[in-house]
Amino acid sequence: MKRKITVLLIVIVCFLLQTTMFQALSIASISPNLLIIVTASFGFMRGKKEGLLTGFFGGLFIDVFYGGVLGFYAMIYMFLGYANGFFRKIFFPEDIKLPMILIFASDLFSNLLVYFFQFLFRRRFSFDYYMMHIIMPELVYTMLVTVFLYFLLLKINQKLELSERKRSARKFG
Repeated sequence: MKRKITVLLIVIVCFLLQTTMFQALSIASISPNLLIIVTASFGFMRGKKEGLLTGFFGGLFIDVFYGGVLGFYAMIYMFLGYANGFFRKIFFPEDIKLPMILIFASDLFSNLLVYFFQFLFRRRFSFDYYMMHIIMPELVYTMLVTVFLYFLLLKINQKLELSERKRSARKFG
């Protein structure tokens, strides 16, 4: 229960930071996608189920407050969290290469899906403009923030795991 509440609080705090403080710190109207970082991180740190649930709630917040279609971002983020969960077996906390690659791929895939479903279907074919002025700057900004946020999420996850192991040891010891 402690983990679920903590993860929900992380999602809420990152959503608030993404939509307030980082909007004020945006560069050329581009801000980092903190919820992608959180969703991907909990996917590969904790597995498919936790990644899926984290993605659902992160995406749902975006849908409720900013989305045009309820469930659009929730579905994308759920998929990303679940897909990142496949990498749990090869995840090593001290190695930042895998998290950086997975967060990069998640952000790119998310933005491509948004372009495909929200722009291409409405006959806005300026993919090169969207790629160079929206997707790439967001990727760079998100990767810069990932370096700091990932280690914070990793420390929180390690403390939660330690707490769970202690509680489990007391239960059976």
